[in-house]
Formats: sequence, structure tokens, C-alpha cells
Amino acid sequence: MSTTDARLHSAAAERNRGPILEVLERHLPASGTVLELASGSGQHGAHFARHLPQLRRQPSDPDPRCRASIEAWCADAGPAIVLPPLALDARELPWPVAELAAVVAINLIHISPWPVTEALFSGAADRIGPAGVVYLYGPYRIDGRHTAPSNADFDAALRERDPDWGVRERDEVLAVAHRHGFELSAQVAMPANNLSLVLRRAARC
Repeated sequence: MSTTDARLHSAAAERNRGPILEVLERHLPASGTVLELASGSGQHGAHFARHLPQLRRQPSDPDPRCRASIEAWCADAGPAIVLPPLALDARELPWPVAELAAVVAINLIHISPWPVTEALFSGAADRIGPAGVVYLYGPYRIDGRHTAPSNADFDAALRERDPDWGVRERDEVLAVAHRHGFELSAQVAMPANNLSLVLRRAARC
């Protein structure tokens, strides 16, 4: 790799991209545009684009260094599969995108203030079609308890870094989703004590 390569590298993204892809392959719609919030280094997006070419990906991140990295990682995918990354903070509503098949947020909920979760579902409700999906990945508390001691340590480290961050209570996240018309469709246990949450539009009577 040259010294001018803009790609950032995340060891966690390398480890979890395979297990996440297995969940996305089962639960994402067959076609359409997928908005990825807080795309970070772009490693996830590049990997998913290679394996899910039927979906058009819209990466985004408010950090310009991350957007440069996303472009570098996804350069080989082609503009028909991966669109240029947006300088998007999820709280900036309405989102500058058209109708979406899905919204993907990997390691966002716990590394952001709570209003980001509220805005995520508000934006998704405004842009996702009737068969669309919201996919969340990360650690959660369940019934007020961490699922592993390592998650408790991680939560403390996050809150020390920023008091507005932290591992969220799963049911509080699901309550926000429900208010915006989404219900939990699948919960999948993931490596390193993380969860995949797949949410879909609630059925209307």
C-alpha cells in the first residue's frame, strides 16, 4: 500500500464483516438502494458490494477522512453499485436520498448520542418503502443487564469518553422503532457478544 492510500483500516470491521454479511444476505431486500449510516472506514461497504451486487449502496459519514477512505475502499465496485459517500449526520433530516430498500447502521447506536437513534428511525420511516428493512449491529443491554462482562467494560469506556454514548437497552431502541412503524423481525447473536437486529415495517390492519 502506498503512503498516499486514503484507506483507513479497522480490525473490528475485518473480523465482523463476514458474520454481518451472512445476516444481510438472508434479510435484505432483493433489490434497491441501501443507505449505510456512519460507514467509517468503508471496509464493510466494499465487502458487501462485492457479495451483494444486486443492491445499490449509498455510504455516508460526517467525517471527511472516513469519506475519503470509503471512496478508496469502494473504488473498484463502480458507480452503478456504490454511490459517492454523503457527508451525512443521521440527525440532519430529511435525509438527501430518495426511496430506500434498507438502512444499515453498524456500531452506530452506542457510539453516538441518543437523539441519533431517534433520528435514525425518523429518517428511515420517511425514506424506506413498504418492504424495507432497518439493520442494526452492536452490543445491547437486555432487561437492564449487559450480556457479557466485556460489554460492561466497553460501556464504561464509552461513557468515560463521552457521557452521551454507551451500550443501549435493546427494548428502548425497539420502542423508538415501534413509534416510527418498525417491528423486530429477527435477532441474531453475533461474535464478541454483539447482536444483529433486523426491523421491518409493522403490518397495518
